[in-house]
Amino acid sequence: MAERGTKQHPYIPKLVEQVRAGKIDRREFLWTSTLLGLSATSAYGVLGLSDPFAKRAAAAPAANSIYRLSMRIPALDNPHAYSWATDSLCARLVCDYLTRTGVDNVTRPWLVEKWNASEDLKTWTLYLKKGVKWSNGDPLVADHVIWNMKRWLDEKVGSSILGLMASYMTVEVDAGEKDSKGQPKKSKKIWSDNAIEKVDDFTIRINGRVPQLAVPEHLFHYPALILHPSENGKFGKGSIGTAPYSMVEYDVGKKVVAKARQGYWGKPVAIETIEIHDLGDDAGATIAALAAHQVDGMYEANVSQIEVLKKMDHLKMYQVTTAQTGVARMQPQHAEWKDPRVRKAMRHALDTQKLLQIAHAGLGAPGEHHHAAPVQPDYAKVLFTHDVPLAKKLLAEAGVPSGFKTEIFCKKDPLWESVAVQAMAEMWKEIGVEVKVNVLPSTQYWDIWNAPTAGFAFTPWTHRPLGVMLYGLAYRTGGVWNESFWSNKDFDDNLTKAEGTYEVEKRREIMKVLEQILLEDGPINIPLFRAVVTFHDKRLKGFEAHPTLYFFAEDWSLEA
Repeated sequence: MAERGTKQHPYIPKLVEQVRAGKIDRREFLWTSTLLGLSATSAYGVLGLSDPFAKRAAAAPAANSIYRLSMRIPALDNPHAYSWATDSLCARLVCDYLTRTGVDNVTRPWLVEKWNASEDLKTWTLYLKKGVKWSNGDPLVADHVIWNMKRWLDEKVGSSILGLMASYMTVEVDAGEKDSKGQPKKSKKIWSDNAIEKVDDFTIRINGRVPQLAVPEHLFHYPALILHPSENGKFGKGSIGTAPYSMVEYDVGKKVVAKARQGYWGKPVAIETIEIHDLGDDAGATIAALAAHQVDGMYEANVSQIEVLKKMDHLKMYQVTTAQTGVARMQPQHAEWKDPRVRKAMRHALDTQKLLQIAHAGLGAPGEHHHAAPVQPDYAKVLFTHDVPLAKKLLAEAGVPSGFKTEIFCKKDPLWESVAVQAMAEMWKEIGVEVKVNVLPSTQYWDIWNAPTAGFAFTPWTHRPLGVMLYGLAYRTGGVWNESFWSNKDFDDNLTKAEGTYEVEKRREIMKVLEQILLEDGPINIPLFRAVVTFHDKRLKGFEAHPTLYFFAEDWSLEA
């Protein structure tokens, strides 16, 4: 009897030919071939390399070992609607994902053993690992996963996964209501009764409406935690999970404590207790706690902290280049941002090389106003210049030759965000646009970040493995996280095309089109792409800096 899931996608041999002939680079090969189902070990083997993230031997469990982190602790009760990585970092101690995208940007199986994609990328077959058990003793089965997937795609849940999967998993239907203008409201629903199909107890088939290449990466989007259906989507102290820890203490804004559990299906963890301490927005509080050994590591260092932290001999610095950024987004439904020439003028006024130096000490890369970053394998280089005379000309053509006055909202913490906004405001003065900068506490900012009344605001966006993932979340018409409420049918159509294209050269050409649309018509200004920096106690082994600042405590151990 043939081993399940052994069929190979027919494009993989072509990819092997292309990388060996130098027609595509190693990064493109690794990313595309593994998404199409080639194992990471085999993909690295084609390049004559060993997989640097192959399963490692388990470290010896250390009794009474504790590792303490400084990180914000938001409300954790509804994982499928999480908005930030910090939420998921607490929950992922208890719950797992179907896949895992590593620091090398390669997505590997996790709760699934493997996957296969049909030649047209519409059908994806997921093979669950057998022997995985929940913390209550139940075996993980297909019904559990299907329940989660259907919940992700339920508009009432409010999950950003819906934005990622909308093109291939949903259709628009009449909601049976009218909007304020008397127009029919639209809603999304799963496009077909067999869109998510149970093949057997350990096999699930996703039948997409249109092709999609990045399904395995979508399964690692941070709200895509696999929850036990009996808890009805809720999460907290004592929740059931498949990950190696149980949450024994949880206090929003204060503390999370997770302890290693018995019966975990994977390798035994080496650190018995993980504590997360919320020390607030004050960067100095974390520095003081690290210096006093009250905590052992941190989520992320502010740029202003780095030199001080380097002087602490017991700490090690970790740095990684990312697509993390901040987006000064303009909502076109507001009169001042309605004309695309005005939005484009704002972009041409910015010197992103200077902004990187001013706001982030040169750590990272200059911003590109289409939001795709050089570290992402689907990035295409499209020229866009800092050009003040052109910006002034565009404003004159838009009927505001002398500029105008406006205001922008941003967060107080981390400091680089308000510094970047202040520096951009100075540059906008050169074209006659006076921008009043309103710096808000984080809690106040998140109340208005995607409100239609906040016409101009600066929102941080974390790293995604692909530019098209960002596009689906932030710029597709009607997306849950489309904070600018921008809509462009040509963009939507090309995005759907890019998502379903596995040929590297063809996808790159479509990405150029998407990037150009954002540069000409888009709603965003991007000052920089950040290199992220964190510090941990030198005793910690197995930690690697992830571009999304994810951590995986089951890989850690403490040196005696």
